[in-house]
Amino acid sequence: MRTAQVTRTTTETTVSATVNLDGQGRFAVSTSIGFLDHMLEQLSRHSLMDLTVETKGDLHVDSHHTTEDTGITIGQAVNQALGDRRGIRRFGSALSAMDETLTRVVIDVSGRPYLVWKVAFAQDRLGDLDTEMIKEWFQAFAQNAAATIHVETLYGENSHHICESCFKGLARALRDAVEIDARGTDAIPSTKGVIGEPTKG
Repeated sequence: MRTAQVTRTTTETTVSATVNLDGQGRFAVSTSIGFLDHMLEQLSRHSLMDLTVETKGDLHVDSHHTTEDTGITIGQAVNQALGDRRGIRRFGSALSAMDETLTRVVIDVSGRPYLVWKVAFAQDRLGDLDTEMIKEWFQAFAQNAAATIHVETLYGENSHHICESCFKGLARALRDAVEIDARGTDAIPSTKGVIGEPTKG
């Protein structure tokens, strides 16, 4: 089982995240930001990654630290659970439709963190989450999962639908990328023989 547990504590937040990449999409999420909880539940359910998250943050300031640090910690847990990435498919992509909205998400768990974000929201807030923080979550996740992620909403109007299609698209793309390839279960999926930075002794 490819699992990891990470706890990250700063003066602004304490975040604990546990992931099981070979799970069934079971989740227990509590960030005290209802809309973020809803999105992380979508991420778990549609990736089939079991996910437990508990975040205590300085919400008396705003949602920034809580959202970003949650993305950092989940990303670190995914990165740890992947190990040397031996045997994975590495690449994943999804077209995620929600009513009038269509979003494309492509991921390469390459060890090279990068985010391309082509998403716009008509609303400033979704529930108690500032919509500008959605990109920050994806950036934090990509950086700490050591993954290249491209997210582009091709069209859409409703901000809730747009955001949810981004998270569901990430979930489906991630599910494909981290899945063990039955044709290459003992191989590192790179001609370099290593993904990311070699472990320093």
